[in-house]
This record gives sequence, C-alpha cells and structure tokens, in this order.
Amino acid sequence: MKKDRYQISNQITEGVIWKQLLFFFFPILFGTFFQQLYNTTDAVIVGKFVGKEALAAVGGPAATLINLLIGFFTGLSSGAAVIISQYYGAGKKEDVKRTVHTAVALSAAGGAVIMALGLAFSGMALLAMHTPEEILSLSVVYMRVYFLGVIPSLIYNMGSGILRAVGDSRRPLYFLILSCIANILLDILFVRVLKMGVVGVGAATALCQVASALMVMASLMKTEDSYRLFIKEIRFSPYFLHSIIRIGLPAGVQSAMYSISNLIIQSSINSFGTDTVAAWTAYGKVDGIFWMIMGAYGVSITTFVGQNFGAGKYGRIKKSVRVCLGMAAFTSLLLSAIVLAGGHIFFRMFTDDLGVVSIGLGMMRVISPSYVCYICIEILGGATRGCGDAVPPMLMTCVGVCMLRVIWILGVVPLRPEVSTVAFSYPLTWTVTSVLFITYYIRGKWLKRCRGAYGK
Repeated sequence: MKKDRYQISNQITEGVIWKQLLFFFFPILFGTFFQQLYNTTDAVIVGKFVGKEALAAVGGPAATLINLLIGFFTGLSSGAAVIISQYYGAGKKEDVKRTVHTAVALSAAGGAVIMALGLAFSGMALLAMHTPEEILSLSVVYMRVYFLGVIPSLIYNMGSGILRAVGDSRRPLYFLILSCIANILLDILFVRVLKMGVVGVGAATALCQVASALMVMASLMKTEDSYRLFIKEIRFSPYFLHSIIRIGLPAGVQSAMYSISNLIIQSSINSFGTDTVAAWTAYGKVDGIFWMIMGAYGVSITTFVGQNFGAGKYGRIKKSVRVCLGMAAFTSLLLSAIVLAGGHIFFRMFTDDLGVVSIGLGMMRVISPSYVCYICIEILGGATRGCGDAVPPMLMTCVGVCMLRVIWILGVVPLRPEVSTVAFSYPLTWTVTSVLFITYYIRGKWLKRCRGAYGK
C-alpha cells in the first residue's frame, strides 16, 4: 500500500507508543488551537469594535444552538473515522475506499439538512431559550449567515477526520492555519473597516469554511492511497453507511445531549442578563484552551486504538491508554494553574467592562480547578469507541453528565439562584461520569465484546 509522505500509520501500530501519540497529538492540538483562534477572533473583534451586545450575540445562545446541530453531525461522522482507521490498520483497501465515499456523501447530505433547520428555526429556538431582547435580533442574523456556509464546514470536518484516521494529522493543520489567517483578515475588513457587525463575522467564517473544504477535498482527490476520493463515486453504500451510523450515532446522540444540557445551562445564564451572557461567552473562549487539548488527546487515542484494533494488537491498546491518561492528567493540572493565574488578563482581551470581567472570574474559579476530573471521560471514551464500542460510553455520558446536569439546573439552581451554582454543574458531573468510565474500563468487557463482534 503506497502511503503519502504525511502519514505515520506504520508507527501507530509498531512504534514507541508515547512518541507516536505525541507525533500524532501535536498537529491535532495545533489544528484545534487554530480552530479555537478562528472562533476567538470573532469574539475579540466584535467585543472590542462593536460592543458587549455583539459579543453576547456571537458567542452566547447562538453559539450553543450552532454547537447542538454541528456537534450531532460531528459525533455521527466520528463513526466514519473509526471504521476507516480499523480498515486501514487491517489493510482492507476496498473497504477503506467505499467508506470514504459514503462518508463524504453523508457530510454533504447532513450539511443540507442542518442548513435548512438552522435557517428555518433559529429565531424560534433563540426565543425559547429566553435570549435577552437586546441581543436577539443580532443573534438571529449571525446564525442565519453562519448556516449558509455549513455544508462546506461539514465537508471539511469529515475530510479532516478521514485524513487523521489514516495517520495524517498534518494536512488538516495546514488547512486550518491558512483558514485562520484568512478569517482574521476578513474579520478586520468586514467588521473594523466595512462596519458590517455580526454579519461580517458570519460572512468571514462562511467564506473561510468554503476554502477549507476545497483544500481538504483536493488532498483526498490527489492521494494514491486507498482513501483516494473520486467525485463520481460519491454515494451511499448501505453496508458502510450502517457501519458508520452504528458507531457514529451514539457519539452524535451523546454530543446532542451535551448540547441540550448546555442549552439549559445557557437559558439559566440568560436569566442573569447581558453582562453575565457576555462573561459566559468570554469564559467559554478561555475555557476552550482546555477543550481543544482534551479534544486532541481524544482524537489521538481513538485513531491510535482504532488502527491497533484493526491490526489485532490489543496489548498495545491498553498501554496507549495508560500513556495518554498520564499526559492528559499532567496537561490538565498545568492548564488549571495557568488559567487561574492569568484569568484577569484573559478576560480583558475580550472586554473592558469591569462588571463582565468580575462575573467571568467568578465562573473561572469554580470550573477551572476541576479540569483533571474530566480526562477519563475523553480518554477512556475515545479508546472504547476506537474499538467499536460506542453505546456504553454514550449512555454513561448521557446519564452522568447530561441528565445530572439538567437535574442540577432545574432542581438546585432555583434554590440558590447564583452564577456559581450554575457553574458548579460542570465539576460535579465530570466527577460522577469519570467514576462510571473508570469502573467500566477496568472491568474490561468492552474489549472482549468488540473482539467477538468483529470475529477477532
């Protein structure tokens, strides 16, 4: 099998585990960093040059609703990455090819559906969330402009997932860097120079997503390896679509449940007024540093485990999980210290309103010290999904994170209606769910079940 110079798939199944995890992790991390910078730039520019209402409109309830729809599809598409990594590790060229074409068809169809839903129901959804009146119209406009560019966004995400599944984590990074630079320049042009406000931010994002999609599609079409994309062969293959959905649907449901619980949290935050919404938005961008790193660990371990599962190297799977947990624990503790020490500086990047900064610092002091409580959810969940065990992680997350979070918001917050009470829902649910994941992983039945399902 001829491989592109960007790939490290041989090392994934054969090399030194910690080195290969890091070689794969860092391009994903830097890529996620630029994705976060992509989003943070929007918030910084509108916060500084338009106002706190625009900041709240771009990053508050609108962002939560967008994450609900996009997150569901991203979770669904993760099934394609798992299947492709397993087939690729096992050397099944034809299965890789047909899964790739089915995955791209799914991203185009899913994008069309999400675009229609976003354009039709944005206003109603924002009203249902009790979005403050002063930011409602701005949020609706931003969401509608954003959803016009959602099809290329999903195609890019799917294409990047395919490249990572075969061991290429560098080209998605290069594409994100270029798109991020373009997004910053367009944000400045549209918002600072042309005074387009939130419309300019949405338009800049949509244009850059088109460019990203074109770059990733070109990469897939030019490769000589088994995952090469042929436009005329993009179609649904029922067997491979079923395989993608079997693994991806639980992840999509899990993501949707996360987003729904976050919608309820956002509705609770909205009740405290525009300053609190703006502070929550700014903290979300600071908090994104942690999420981008944990997400990179999660993608790394899922791909690493998937290819080794396909190659039948089960001892290597368990070793990689231990190594990845150690790296994630060290990183999370370091991040907690950095975020808490630099909190005031971080918030002043987004706004000069001292009231907003004060509220945000209060949120940070509740959530940031507990980052380490989350890592088992990401690492152990990613490892079991990489073997094809998707339903139990979804159920544990839905119960331990989502349902418990909703119960807390609806049952406890009314008894003590403070922002800190809302924020405490995060460390509480992370701790409970991590205990569930540790117990499930140690019992080991997930690996036996996967080996039996795949005849290994």
